[in-house]
Amino acid sequence: MFYSSLFFDLDDTLLNTTHDNKKSLEEIYYDYQLGRYYASFEDFYNFYMPHNILLWARYRNHEIDRRTLITERFLYFLRPMGIDDEAFALQLNNDYLQRTAIKATLFDGAIDLMEYLFRRYRLFILSNGFREIQSLKMKKSGLDTYFERIILSDDISIQKPHVKIFDYALKSSNSRRAESLMIGDNFEADIIGAQNARIDQIWFNPSCKTSEGKPPTFTVHSLDEIKKIL
Repeated sequence: MFYSSLFFDLDDTLLNTTHDNKKSLEEIYYDYQLGRYYASFEDFYNFYMPHNILLWARYRNHEIDRRTLITERFLYFLRPMGIDDEAFALQLNNDYLQRTAIKATLFDGAIDLMEYLFRRYRLFILSNGFREIQSLKMKKSGLDTYFERIILSDDISIQKPHVKIFDYALKSSNSRRAESLMIGDNFEADIIGAQNARIDQIWFNPSCKTSEGKPPTFTVHSLDEIKKIL
């Protein structure tokens, strides 16, 4: 197949965001002395993370807005401590985002892959992340020099997997649907979303998860495998 435009997810595709976010939460845990309320950081993390994942899913589906997402993910673990203070939740969120913005751990092979693709294809980021954070991460990691444009859900207030954001990405980048490829780790947001938009996909699946629907066009378990496809 001939592709000319490649659309990359950023978080947990090129950047190991789960790792970096966990480190930032660990800093929050100790700096705010949350050990007074939780037996260990792992207990705290295991309480926080499933609810955070649920909130992001609801945000993608337009069931909640951005403010609800960023306050409720912190209020969720504050309420059992007897704290139901939205202003404090926002303070924690701002502190957390500042910490995550300066962490940009790349997956193995990310820069090597960019060097390989850079002169062969038009490269774009297509992400649900917040603009102020994604731009900083791109610069911190050195990825910004490889991409023509960062296309974010903030641009049109629509998140992946909705077809409209893929249509917007194609139109705004002047890309042909049949010559475009979506590369991402999230099966719902990246793979099913691209399938519904009639765009081929590469599922980056380092954990060897089971697919939750129609198989993707391609599946890889490391970034280096993408070079064998492209």
